[in-house]
Amino acid sequence: MYLGCSVPVRGQNYELGVRAVAPLLGIELVDLPELGCCGYPVQSVSAHTALVMAGRNLAIAGREGLDLCVLCSACGGSLMEAASELEHDPGKKERVNGDLGPEGLRYEGGVRVVHIAEVLASHVGADRIRAAVKRPLSGMKLAVHYGCHFLRPREVHAGEDPENPHSIDDLVRAIGATSVDYRGRLGCCGGAILGIDEATALAMARSKLDAVREAGADAMVVVCPFCSVMFEGNQKRIEKVARTEYNLPVIYYPQLLGLALGLGGKEVGFQLNRIKADALIQRFGG
Repeated sequence: MYLGCSVPVRGQNYELGVRAVAPLLGIELVDLPELGCCGYPVQSVSAHTALVMAGRNLAIAGREGLDLCVLCSACGGSLMEAASELEHDPGKKERVNGDLGPEGLRYEGGVRVVHIAEVLASHVGADRIRAAVKRPLSGMKLAVHYGCHFLRPREVHAGEDPENPHSIDDLVRAIGATSVDYRGRLGCCGGAILGIDEATALAMARSKLDAVREAGADAMVVVCPFCSVMFEGNQKRIEKVARTEYNLPVIYYPQLLGLALGLGGKEVGFQLNRIKADALIQRFGG
């Protein structure tokens, strides 16, 4: 279970949802307290330092004989890229292992990095999820936001076309809800440039919020804390600038999955959502 930096601070509802549904679907999550940052924040400053930070996490997981299950798409991208780079460049792996040596760590390879949404879509599967549903979310219209890092780079995300993804849509349909198509659904949330061009970043998020509202969705579904920060955490700021009101819940898929599996709203962290989805939850007895 790889939480990264953002989930424990900004996405506790995401973590609660994942921890609640995992045992219901036969997923065993192991916590390794030594895990640290994936390296993503420093990639543009020092590629080697970022690779060492990612390699450290891979080495810790490898030492325990475990793969890494990530919740954050940016973490997943960083760790997947690092695993691929270290696998195909023995020289880089030796340099990274040299830096890991003082901690008694060494990465030998072979650790898989999988996103929790991939675990649900490919390892559990929509059919098993559909069979486990106790409270179908029939009539709920959801707009899926895939984001950039969940699908890219293509070379390390095997099995899904980034220009025509369907895995999360399939997961939405498995819990009885409707996946609503909308304009620009594969566009970026804007989070990647928030720190250097806030106005443009918020405009990008606003464009998607406008499109989702136009499509008549009840809520937006995300699988990345960065994307949630843009669409939920900044929604009130965008409303103020745009002089409009969305009041659009932004919900992590595992939270909705938990609701469909018969769990209560508090068990999957809905009380921590900034844009409340109380009306939706009450419709389905959660």
